[in-house]
Amino acid sequence: MTSGPAVTEESGADSRTVGRRTARGQRSVEELVQRAQAGEPRAVARLISMVEDASPALREVAERLAPHTGHAQIIGITGSPGVGKSTSTAALVTALRQAGKRVGVLAVDPSSPFSGGALFGDRVRMQDHATDPEVYIRSMATRGHLGGLAWATPQALRVLDAARCDVIVIETVGVGQSEVDVAGLADTTLVLLAPGMGDGIQAAKAGILEIGDVYVVNKADRDGADQVVRDLRSVLNLGAKDGVWRPPIVKTVAQTGQGVDDVVEAIEKHRAQLDETGELTARRERRARREIEVIAVTTLRERFGDLGGHADLESLAAEVVAGRTDPYSAADRLLAAL
Repeated sequence: MTSGPAVTEESGADSRTVGRRTARGQRSVEELVQRAQAGEPRAVARLISMVEDASPALREVAERLAPHTGHAQIIGITGSPGVGKSTSTAALVTALRQAGKRVGVLAVDPSSPFSGGALFGDRVRMQDHATDPEVYIRSMATRGHLGGLAWATPQALRVLDAARCDVIVIETVGVGQSEVDVAGLADTTLVLLAPGMGDGIQAAKAGILEIGDVYVVNKADRDGADQVVRDLRSVLNLGAKDGVWRPPIVKTVAQTGQGVDDVVEAIEKHRAQLDETGELTARRERRARREIEVIAVTTLRERFGDLGGHADLESLAAEVVAGRTDPYSAADRLLAAL
């Protein structure tokens, strides 16, 4: 796979165009999945575009992808803005490629207020890997979704998994407390901190220290890095439990690659622990439960949307305002009507 210009152009493909081709028999979903399995970047890009744009063929895409997933290791990278997530992601990809891994990267960007597309773009972030056929890079716009992750990210992960990526890295936008969303999607979550960006106590207040499996203090060549490590260790020790994984703290200088091999080693040790304890399967089952719940609630919300002007909803709202019933009872009656 590659992340060169041709892929980036395809990544903006309109799913409606893909849908028309499918209807004409020129590009069936089954064919796209087969081509993605072969590592063809255009097919991967089109499938992710279909996912992002909620194509009418989305259910078929999910059905076709399902038998080909479950192989990839998913690594989440999160942290406050300015800690060096993009540089760390690029350095991690370099180390993974040196180990012979095929790598997919989902860089979740803030949405452009004009186009709704990713604001930063993949070519700006990862130019060192742009010509590597074993790296696929995709920027995904959050499109207003809170939590730093695009709503389509779980399905995009499946596309890259089916495309035979050994490792998929999710780099999130960096929005503070709601960054915890990444932990629900990753097998291993890296939390990045840096000197001058707030100490470990402040990070704990932001809520991100509850989700990390590996903690990385980047920009470790700057003054204050050792203090960040000490603060971080003291905070982590407060919540330490016997008999479970104790998250390591790794110092890096991602700009030069210093310490990145130690991060890879920590990730591998965590993966081994997940396999040994059965926690990997448990995490993935929790992920699937949340995904099913989101799809079910979204479907239900769409049905409610259809009832937005329904007489029952209008009359129930009037009864609540008048004090003749309460919102919970009204909701029960509306659900019964569905």
